[in-house]
Amino acid sequence: MGVEIIFKIAGIGILTAIVGQILKQTGKEEISTLATLAGIIIVICMVLGQIGDLFNMLKSLFSF
Repeated sequence: MGVEIIFKIAGIGILTAIVGQILKQTGKEEISTLATLAGIIIVICMVLGQIGDLFNMLKSLFSF
């Protein structure tokens, strides 16, 4: 799962950057900002899920 999440985050970042640049070129800076913010929120949710799994694994590892 380690490499897959990196590729997913990179894909979302590239897609967000492309959409943001296209929207800025068309003069829609506000929508570009919202699209970038949506990409960041999606990545944060993915990372938080992975951190939650890590904590659960550590909790089960150190439980007696």
